[in-house]
Amino acid sequence: MNIESCYNAQLSRLQASSHYQKLMALPPFQRWSVIAGLFLASQVVVFGLLYVIFGKIVVIGFFASILAGLATGAGALPAIFLKNISDRLFNSLLGAAAGVMLAATAFSLLVPGMEEGKVVWPNSHTGMMVVSFGMLLGAFFLHYADKNLPHLHFNEASDETLTSLKRLSLFIAAITIHNFPEGMSVGVSFGSGDLKNGTVLAIAIALQNIPEGLAVAMPLVALGYNKWRAVGIATLTGLVEPVGGLLGVSMVTIFKPILPVAMGFAAGAMLFVISEEIIPESHSKGRSRFATFSLMAGFIIMMMLDNLLG
Repeated sequence: MNIESCYNAQLSRLQASSHYQKLMALPPFQRWSVIAGLFLASQVVVFGLLYVIFGKIVVIGFFASILAGLATGAGALPAIFLKNISDRLFNSLLGAAAGVMLAATAFSLLVPGMEEGKVVWPNSHTGMMVVSFGMLLGAFFLHYADKNLPHLHFNEASDETLTSLKRLSLFIAAITIHNFPEGMSVGVSFGSGDLKNGTVLAIAIALQNIPEGLAVAMPLVALGYNKWRAVGIATLTGLVEPVGGLLGVSMVTIFKPILPVAMGFAAGAMLFVISEEIIPESHSKGRSRFATFSLMAGFIIMMMLDNLLG
């Protein structure tokens, strides 16, 4: 069953529910007030349980990964007003996103990971080797997912032949797959106890998600989807990040000795996405020099932000 069939089946089941029908029968203002109230109540319960079971750091890391994931929806908003976007601008955005992620990977994952390794294994090079092992593990994890889960790459999805919902669904699946380790990296960074590194990484992931959201929403609009629905679907692809964020922050909080491996894993997964997807796509339609300078600008901005927050 493909993504569209699953979506339609779940939607039909929801619409057949008596609770759903009662909710939809309410006046619009009352209906949305009920929905907002239920959502807020669920968040109070979720965050309260996390605080009681795991503590403050897990709650902060989970919340930061939610905000980073929602940036995908923010990036999709221009699809409401624009019919298309120039290749030069899109490639520049992707290049800047790659630079931001590279700086965040280096300064918020690898350097802290090696420092944490020195604490766990003082007077040896074991910490560096463990982080390196984690990097390879993260890269092979993404390689395995890339080979075995059905999806399309950026360069395939942005091709003019992308006219079917099936191909677009595969591309959306690819964005979702890659968002999981990004959310995990935010969680792992907060799980180290360093709020500064966690904040920098969350900002980096949020900035990187903006062009991804646009890349999901624009083709949906071109296929005739309602513009707000396209933004909603783009937002949903980013909401897998809190799942990875919660897993990462809770895992390293409970099992502190695995922190160097986890930070290396997150860094390796991020580098895989940058090298395999983002940089090649930013150079795929010419104007690569714009993407190159945008990458450098993104790296410098993230490096300065890391230094200023330090």
